[in-house]
Amino acid sequence: MTVSYDKSKAVYEGIRSAGVRSISALPETWLGLLLQRAEDDPEMTLIQVAKEEEAIGIAAGAWFAGEPHVLLMQNHGFLAAINGIVSLAQLYHIPLCMLIALRGHWGEPYPWHTRGGNVTEGVLRALQIPFEYAREPDRVAQQIREGHTLSRSSLWPTALLLTRDLMEEVD
Repeated sequence: MTVSYDKSKAVYEGIRSAGVRSISALPETWLGLLLQRAEDDPEMTLIQVAKEEEAIGIAAGAWFAGEPHVLLMQNHGFLAAINGIVSLAQLYHIPLCMLIALRGHWGEPYPWHTRGGNVTEGVLRALQIPFEYAREPDRVAQQIREGHTLSRSSLWPTALLLTRDLMEEVD
């Protein structure tokens, strides 16, 4: 499977249309084209991290500095960042708008992704994090704007799950 250039562009334009000017991310296959766009955009600050939990602290700092920010991560990275989400963002009511590549879900060809795919939705529900699935490039900008708005108004994390339908080319 190949990551879609056009669909990645739609996601990136959605990030920009939400007024976001900084992104924290750990590189991942589905996110590569988004990160390249952010790197090439002089109006965007891209902060690449070694661990997703670092991105939680960066997002908190961006919030306190008044900088509109989103986090890009794979669902396994989301699972690895739970301590920061619960003990920083939720405890202190810091908004996080997370765009999460939903690997290991419907149609996943790689077995190492499947465990995380099977539990991501349940963990989001257990943490009381509102989430939606992003499947259509025509709707993703609106979903990003709405998720970013809800996170900021509720002072709580939100998640938009970037699905295979959204991120990959259709054969």
